[in-house]
Amino acid sequence: MEFDFVIVGAGSAGCALAARLSESGKYSVALVEAGGRDTSPWIHIPVGYFKTMGNPKMDWSYKTEADPGLNGRSINWPRGRVLGGSSSINGLLYVRGQKEDYDQWRQMGNIGWGWDDVLPCFKRSENWEDGESALRGGNGPLTVSKTRLSRKAVDDYIQAAVAAGYPFNEDYNGESQEGMGYFQLTANKGRRCSSAAAYLKPARRRASLTVLTGMATQRVLLENGEAKGIVVAGDDGEKTVKARCEVILSAGAIGSPQILMLSGIGPGQNLSENGVDVLEDLKGVGQNLQDHLQARPVFKCASSTINTETNSMFKQALIGIEYALKRTGPMTMAASLGTGYLKTRPELETPDIQFHLQPFSTDKVGTATHPFNAFTASVLQMRPESAGHLELQSNKASDHPKIHPNYLATPLDQQTIVDGIKVARRIAGFEPAKSEILEEYSPGKAIGEHDDAAILNWARDTATTIYHPTGTCKMGQDDRAVVDERLRVRGVGKLRVADASIMPVIVSGNTNAPAIMIGERASDFILEDAA
Repeated sequence: MEFDFVIVGAGSAGCALAARLSESGKYSVALVEAGGRDTSPWIHIPVGYFKTMGNPKMDWSYKTEADPGLNGRSINWPRGRVLGGSSSINGLLYVRGQKEDYDQWRQMGNIGWGWDDVLPCFKRSENWEDGESALRGGNGPLTVSKTRLSRKAVDDYIQAAVAAGYPFNEDYNGESQEGMGYFQLTANKGRRCSSAAAYLKPARRRASLTVLTGMATQRVLLENGEAKGIVVAGDDGEKTVKARCEVILSAGAIGSPQILMLSGIGPGQNLSENGVDVLEDLKGVGQNLQDHLQARPVFKCASSTINTETNSMFKQALIGIEYALKRTGPMTMAASLGTGYLKTRPELETPDIQFHLQPFSTDKVGTATHPFNAFTASVLQMRPESAGHLELQSNKASDHPKIHPNYLATPLDQQTIVDGIKVARRIAGFEPAKSEILEEYSPGKAIGEHDDAAILNWARDTATTIYHPTGTCKMGQDDRAVVDERLRVRGVGKLRVADASIMPVIVSGNTNAPAIMIGERASDFILEDAA
């Protein structure tokens, strides 16, 4: 098998990249995915993330190492292992981040990555239901829509935030991110619009595109300092997929650095310790790991929530019938309904915390909902200082790398998560939320509102990822940079990385939309360089 371009990973960025590289018909493109096809109905039903996360057929099911910042806990890190990648199992939330995020990337020396550079890629990708504008796209493949579901508890909390002095924002992907509002979704008429549905489904008819599923990439094939293809393993053993022009890794913030390291590109000591010959000693591979950590205050409430609306087979059947007949109801629900982008300190230029308001609650993500009505006001710090790392634990691609998130490692991160929880509690004290809320279930009255040490310890005991790992093949100019501003791997020819791992600094919000943008931006560079 030989192609002009070989892309590893059919996720958020990889599907966009494959579609763009193949659309002219000038180049042959192979898109190689370790997982299977996106045939499960639970992928396409928005609420299906309850079924796909943790399912090894669609989820890599990573686990972190015991993390000191979480009081020694190890937590699950779901990542998509199917066509569409994490965009096929995520919560459908569409957030670009702040324009300042990308201007910061540019100021770090990454020419071509300022807000004015990436905005056209966001617009090109997007089919926003309100149509084209100066800041929104109306003709792209990725359908972005407003939430169709509402619950009184979430509505009341948003109104309470406005009463507390925070602005209401109709479009956080518009001129300004700041304020309270409702999430926008990668959904189309009650169905998930993954990167595979948006980009890959229409592109698969092209003779120029070959999609290979069930093939796990073992390593990049390198000759004389250049990438010549990849070695993959499938049901019938190992084989080589050759690339005449380039190999592009789009396997995500865990997969891409692992493949580099297994190929001999990465921190020399870790590679040598695991029996991998060092071909390019790139110290930054697997470093600079950043993620968003969510603390999850829960409030018992008077009105109906998903907790009690789904607590019997009869109720679940009615919900299923409504979805089958109308494509409406709780089965169209994204992971969160309401959102907010607020400042913990008035002197900040831009918001530093984000809310995910959910009309349900659990003691632990992925477990059964509570038997009482409640909602969750999940809050996270958008730009953490703390950074972790990945490292190989063997020279086998089937052995997951060791993941060290290093959460809450700096005083600023610790104070910001505490302050975010305080903001969540403060908003709960304003009407109409005050009358709607029966009791603060968690953290609960035992943890005083001014007891910062107890609040922080509660966060360490209960907080979890909100599934945004980034930065492990960071773009930049310093000695820890893995790729340059055109996403070329340093010291290796004909090899690029294009996914969330290239972010030099994590964006202010959810990472699916930026990952798709990175796929679009990479296609510009690759096609320009190939011309």
